[in-house]
Order: sequence, then structure tokens, then C-alpha cells
Amino acid sequence: MTAFLLLIMAVNMLSVIARKGITVDEAIHIPAGYLHLVAGDFQVNNEHPPLIKMWAALPLLLIQPEEPSLRSPADENFAERTWAMQSFWEQNRARYESICFWPRVMMILLTLGLGALIFVYGRKLFGAGAAVIAVALFTLEPTVLAHGHIVHTDIASAFAYLLFFVALHAYAETKTFGRALLLALATSIAVLTKFSLLVVIPVLAVAAVWLFVRSPRDGKKRIVVHAAVIVLFGFVVLNAAYRLQHPPLEASDVRWVGMKSANNFAAITTGIRLASRIVPTYYLFGVYNIGIHNEYGHQASLLGMYSERGWWYYFPVAFALKSTIPFLLIAVAALTWAVWRGSKHRETQFWFCLAPLAVYAAIAMSSHIDIGIRHFLPTYPFLFILGGGLLARLLTSRRKTLSLVLVTIAFGWMLFEVARTFPDCLPYMNQLASSHPHWWYLSDSNVEWGEDNKQLADYLKARAETQVSAAVLGDRFALPQYGIEYVDLLGPKVSRDRPPTRYVAIGASFLNGSTIPPDDAIPGRKVGESQNYLSAYRDRTPEAIFGNSIYLYREDLDGNR
Repeated sequence: MTAFLLLIMAVNMLSVIARKGITVDEAIHIPAGYLHLVAGDFQVNNEHPPLIKMWAALPLLLIQPEEPSLRSPADENFAERTWAMQSFWEQNRARYESICFWPRVMMILLTLGLGALIFVYGRKLFGAGAAVIAVALFTLEPTVLAHGHIVHTDIASAFAYLLFFVALHAYAETKTFGRALLLALATSIAVLTKFSLLVVIPVLAVAAVWLFVRSPRDGKKRIVVHAAVIVLFGFVVLNAAYRLQHPPLEASDVRWVGMKSANNFAAITTGIRLASRIVPTYYLFGVYNIGIHNEYGHQASLLGMYSERGWWYYFPVAFALKSTIPFLLIAVAALTWAVWRGSKHRETQFWFCLAPLAVYAAIAMSSHIDIGIRHFLPTYPFLFILGGGLLARLLTSRRKTLSLVLVTIAFGWMLFEVARTFPDCLPYMNQLASSHPHWWYLSDSNVEWGEDNKQLADYLKARAETQVSAAVLGDRFALPQYGIEYVDLLGPKVSRDRPPTRYVAIGASFLNGSTIPPDDAIPGRKVGESQNYLSAYRDRTPEAIFGNSIYLYREDLDGNR
């Protein structure tokens, strides 16, 4: 049954990538992964570790696309070099579709691996029946389906985080050298997948101390040896992933640190220089950049509010809006049940889900980068497993018939939601978000990520249009691939009141306004004003909507709307 569920899930995601274009982040991650593999360039896109990008880019070694030039002006920092990689798509326009397709297939394989791991761990904790139910929840949740084919670290981080705790649990049960190596591998995968997963290091340290204290005298030496092996293995794998590279920071990146951290410039650059003797330079620089991003925050929106520092309750609200109602209710009930059974009845299997979930939820809720529920995905596998355990327990309770009816309704509802939203799972929101347009509740990758530019281009070409004034994610690289000239609606030379083209395309997060960058040189774009720069379109009826993420408006070039 598990294999069948995962097969149907794979078919779903394959059919989506046949219909959808790539997201704006994939336009960077795919060529970056290829550069990591063939050129060993880890300066570009260093704010994400290289492992998953390289995994996704493996098929490109057979396609052999042209790689972006590695030569750059001395004053070009890593961010400018990263975004300049969009030239990769111009250089490989003839093979655009195949270059987009195969890396996404690799991500589907990883998502199926996550499903299999959920089954394995769910069976260990709650039995085979609960494990199958957990996988069923996994395969029917729109957020998972939306991100399961995307070349990014989000689903991968959910896989790596779960794998780490599976390996830690296995080692805690039987402290063998083989299981220590498995834990070392899982730890290495985690820290090479996403920088937020560095949290596994203090978790591992606390677990090692706890196991050491509880072990008999003859077992303490074994734990110390295994801990040393795990640390050594981690350093070897980390350095191998970066091809043993320990170069000094590029001069432009040193200037970047000076610009972003003037007060701590000497301490940071000295720290990176010293630590880079044993840790790859651009791994350290990536950690720094994520820290700076979090310190400065990111423009975000929640329930009609705007902030660069976010809200501590952002992810619980986003989870409540973007989960199907049945899964939301199951998750809340399962958490309540798990806390009760774990605390009152001291059933330890519940804490193997609750503790990892609580650790990552605390990290996410303290973050100032509130741009997508995707950053909360590492908590999902534990919710699926707990949900599977709860439903399996209900189905074997005294009220078996009533439980069967409720479970059938829940899965029927979830299946209906998947069918209703296919293939547009990315902007999915449940019935709680019914009073306003979806872009009012959340923004950024919750409602738009650029994958519907292909549909937009097809619509325009069918009407003999070759250009469009637009404010959409993925604009500059995607639309030209499909033969549509992109006229930047946010540029200083384009009037928002009288665009020079017959059609105007606006992405959902630009309608929201949180993704419109402030610019004092453009009227209406000052700090605190930019979110309303395109507000005139909010009350207009679009001619077409693509994927529930891009709104297309027709303009009367004679001046009448």
C-alpha cells in the first residue's frame, strides 16, 4: 500500500512539472548546482549549502549544458555573481525544457525517499498500520505536493532532519560502531542540506552527554570513541563536499562583510579566516550570510500586516491556513494526544516526535525570515507520524465504526482538496482563507513563486502578444524563454498609470505588495509606501488568472480602462 501511495504521488508531481515552469529560486539553484559539480565554484549561492543542488544537477552531467562564465569583475560580490547566473538560461535556451525537467525528477526521488523514511520510522514507533496512514497523510497534503518537485532545500531539509533523528534513535538503542557511522552520515547530510539544520549539532552534543551519564562505566569509553568518530567523519564529509577548498574570502565578499557588519568587521573576518583552516571558507561565509539575513529580516506580510522583522506566530498561522482542514484537525489532536500520553503515561515513543518538532518549531518561530510555509517543512514528518499513530489507535478502539467513518471523511476531504487544486498546490489555502483574496493572508512563495510564467506566456502568444508589462517573480529569465519580452512594471521608466503594453501581469505577492522593493527615487515607492504601489489593481477584475498566482489585466492603450 505504501509503495502504491508513493507511486500515485510521483505521477502527480511528474504531471505538474510537465505543466509548470521553474520557480525563481530554481533559476539560481539549478545552474549553481551544476557549477558546484563541474567547476567547484562555491562562492555563488553560498547562502545554501551545496549538497542538494549538486544532487539535483547530476543529470546535467549527461546533458552537458554550457556553464556560466566564472570570470567576473573584481568588485562583483557573491550576490551579484549569483543573480548573474541567470545568463545560464540564455546560453542554453535550446535545451531549456530538459534542463528544467531532470533536476526536478531528482527532487521527486528525494521526496519519495522522505515518504519511505516516514513509513519506516512510523512503523517503528506505532506499528505498520499507523505508518501506512502517516504516508497517506504525507501524499495528500498540498504543501508537500507543491514543494516535492522543486529544486530547493525545503523538502530536502525535512528528509535530512527526520533522518538525523531516526539515526540518533537507532544509536541510542544499540550503541554499535556501525550505528555511530550511520549517525555521523545523517549529521553530515543535515548540515550540508540547510544551515538551519546546524541545530542538529547541539542536539547531538546534548544526546552524547545524556548517553554518557546514563551509561555504565564500561560503556562510557565507547561513547567517547564514537563521538570522536562522528566529529571526525563530519569534518571529512563537509570538506569533501566543498572539494577541500579553503581559499581566502574574495575581496568583494570582504567588502560585503564591511557593509553589513561594520561594527564587528574585524571579529567576523578574523573568525572566518581562522575557522576556514578546518571548515570550508564558503560554508562559513554562507552561515554568516544567513545570520545577516535573519538579523536584517525580510519584507513579509501576514493577514494584511507588513513587517521586515516578522511575527513569532507567523508559522502557526501559515500552517493553519495552508494545511487542509482535516490534516489541521488531525495535527492538533495528535499533538494533544502525544503530550498527554508522553507526560502522563510516560510512553517514550511520543517524545521521539515531540522533541524534534518542538526544537525546529522554536527555531522557525524565532526567525525574522517569514517568507513561506516551506521553511516549516522539517516539522511535517513528525506530525504525519503522530497523526498516523492517532488514527491507527482510533481505528482499533471500541468505537471502531464511528472512527472508520470519521477517518474516511477526513481522507475523502483531503483527496477532494488535492483534486480541486491540481496542479496549483503552491498557492493552496483552506476554507479558513475565504474572506479575502489569498494574497491578503500571506505573500511570497506561499502564493507565488514564478512557476506559472509558462501559462502566462502561452496565453499571450495565443493572442499575438510578444511583450507584457509585468511585476511577477521569475520575470527576467522565464518570460524570454517562452518568447515574451518582459517590460519591468517596477522600473523607473514605466508608468504604473499608463503601461506601454496591452497587457499587465501582476503576481499575487506583488498585489500584496510585500515583494515590491522600496526606492526613494520612484514616487510611491518610499519605505512604508511601496506595498501599495500597485494597489490600483487590487480592485480590478483580471482578464485571466494563471495558477492562482499571476493576474493578467488588459490595458486600453487609448487611455481608457
